[in-house]
Amino acid sequence: MIIVHHLEDSRSQRVLWLLEELGVPYEVKRYNRDPVTSLAPPELYAVHPLGKSPVITDGDICVAETGAIFEYLVDTYDKDGQLKPAAGTQDARDYTYWLHYAEGSAMTNLLLKLVFSRLPERAPLLMRPIVRKVSSSAEESFIDPRIAEHAKWWNTALADSGCFVGDTLTAADIMMSFPLEAAATRADLSDLPNITAFLQRVHLRPAYQTALQKGGPYAYA
Repeated sequence: MIIVHHLEDSRSQRVLWLLEELGVPYEVKRYNRDPVTSLAPPELYAVHPLGKSPVITDGDICVAETGAIFEYLVDTYDKDGQLKPAAGTQDARDYTYWLHYAEGSAMTNLLLKLVFSRLPERAPLLMRPIVRKVSSSAEESFIDPRIAEHAKWWNTALADSGCFVGDTLTAADIMMSFPLEAAATRADLSDLPNITAFLQRVHLRPAYQTALQKGGPYAYA
């Protein structure tokens, strides 16, 4: 039995959704964040040395990092190739790109946005005005333009079929869902209708909704 070590409000929600799409039985072991630091609890270190989520165990196999988990689950359980294009095709190359871009290029700027937006509240009281000014400057001059640049690219990529690869849902779309959800909470995407339409469609998928019920609501921000 696959066990998903699921941290609340985390990117491991995508793993649950993937498993639902694959129709693979699994168990959710839920972990709560520290109410002060928002960090994962020490119990996760017993599962993986870095104490991070997502991580899954499948018998005596332990897999960490979302991209690696997706590759393992699709290669092991998607025998009919429903969520991955045929090898050697352009769709397969695009699939690999989006699968790893999601946690690489896409999330980098969104994490920077999160960190810099929280800097003022973490600073000593007397330093907050200065930290707020520096943080706002970094966001406005560098981070926000990069997010806008990437969001425009997503909108273009979704223009033809509404999917990132081919014309049907793949695991790459599931991977990309979190950056898009996170961006939608941090930026104005009203002029990028393909992103909005993509999120509306995936949120209506039965597998997505079932995964949300099992994992619990999560805050993209």
